[in-house]
Amino acid sequence: MSKLNYTPVDEIDKIHAELSNTFKSGKVQPIAYRKYVLLQLGYLLKDNVSKFEEVLMADLGKPKVEVTLTEIGPSISEIKDTYSNVEKWAKPEKPGFSINYTPMRRVIYKQGKGIVLIISPFNYPINMSFGPIASAIAAGNTVVFKPSEQTPATSSLFAELFAKYVDPSVICVVNGGVAETSKLLEHPWGHILFTGSGRVGRIIASAAGKTLTPVTLELGGKSPVFVDPKCDLSMAARRIFWGKNLNAGQSCVAPDYILVPKDFQNKFIEALKAANDAFYPTPEAEANSIGRLVSPQAYKRLSNLLKSTKGTIAFGGRLDEATKYIQPTVVRDVSFDDPLMSEELFGPVLPIVPVDDIDEVIKFVNAHDHPLALYVFSQDNEVKTKIINSTQSGAICMNETMTHVGAEGLPFGGVGPSGSGHHNGKFGFDTFTHTRASLDPPGWLDMILSSRYPPYTDKKLKSISWLFPKLPARPTGPPAPMEGRSFTKWFLFALATIFAGLLTKRKILV
Repeated sequence: MSKLNYTPVDEIDKIHAELSNTFKSGKVQPIAYRKYVLLQLGYLLKDNVSKFEEVLMADLGKPKVEVTLTEIGPSISEIKDTYSNVEKWAKPEKPGFSINYTPMRRVIYKQGKGIVLIISPFNYPINMSFGPIASAIAAGNTVVFKPSEQTPATSSLFAELFAKYVDPSVICVVNGGVAETSKLLEHPWGHILFTGSGRVGRIIASAAGKTLTPVTLELGGKSPVFVDPKCDLSMAARRIFWGKNLNAGQSCVAPDYILVPKDFQNKFIEALKAANDAFYPTPEAEANSIGRLVSPQAYKRLSNLLKSTKGTIAFGGRLDEATKYIQPTVVRDVSFDDPLMSEELFGPVLPIVPVDDIDEVIKFVNAHDHPLALYVFSQDNEVKTKIINSTQSGAICMNETMTHVGAEGLPFGGVGPSGSGHHNGKFGFDTFTHTRASLDPPGWLDMILSSRYPPYTDKKLKSISWLFPKLPARPTGPPAPMEGRSFTKWFLFALATIFAGLLTKRKILV
């Protein structure tokens, strides 16, 4: 394992002071300077692809295809999107017309919050770091970046490269473990973004509360998949199996377990086996296409869960402690109270939980923490709509897994125990931006608003009543429920009615 040099704890106060001074100096306020730093971040990645491939192989056994697909490619894409849009995003905005307040010349200014602390995870050390860093810089902040100590080779490379490409008083890498992170959390920040486990997330949120620092948490959890018999079976198996085994299953939005009707379990497992055989046709293909668990502790935890399951291994199951390797494994006939259902798996083990129907799926999902992602594989729009309307999750995706995290224009974030707040593109920019309200009313408005000044009289009370809107008529009762009528059916019915009316009118005219 590579040696990671930790940042001396006694330097953290100086780092915080230096980045605070840089922010206060206004150095990062010009859009041109922000764009310069964004391009430097992009070229930091582009110039050093081979180095990142090497360290990610050392830390995670990550294949080069996954490095490009899930790390460097999406990061450069988000940096480029941020670079192209930062001027538009940062431009002051004017609210829509208001008869009362438009004369007051309302403006919303966009300002950085100060120093942003980004604490990134081990599983996607580039992707889950560079996007938020780019957003924080675009918003006009300075950044302290704390990579994971569980990926020592990658975190060492971060410290080396950031110092070469970016002014350390604008972005500074702090490496370390519990002691260094605890020292960082003693300071107030403009914003903290933490990605990791719920256990550590609680510690981060508690520490941030002491300094009244706003926090965004990306925490993960057990993301379920419902497989409807009315799905494109081969596509569903292929996409689910890919999402489960990407990065050796170490993804916060990886499909964690499958909920499938009992009489469809066998057919679905056959499709998963076909996907497995297509992905890994030879032992060499399997060895070269699947990463390794990050640590001996991670391997031991997951292998113990697999050994203790009451379900039956359908295929896979090979373990290699020396290389921290767990073969992609499907376990059938898993019950709700099985050890595999007790915690987020974070590895290439896929439990199949047979259920009676979709109502049992919804009941089980709602009885547990809201997941970071919920996946539905079905070609039935009513099934999709029912699950959307009956559950809560950070994201809900139909007939796909994982890719929503990097989809341009979509927010990434959790709800409840799976996290709070969002990032990605404009959503990240907004997270790290203080929207500052402003008014600049002209003097002549006092002729209209003179009644606000004392001494107060009944006449003045009457004269200001016109400033405020009247409510619509009082409701006579709650609206009638639209039972059994989906929006799609309602829309088609309305469209058919309009079309029929046009035909009738045409006949009358003829």
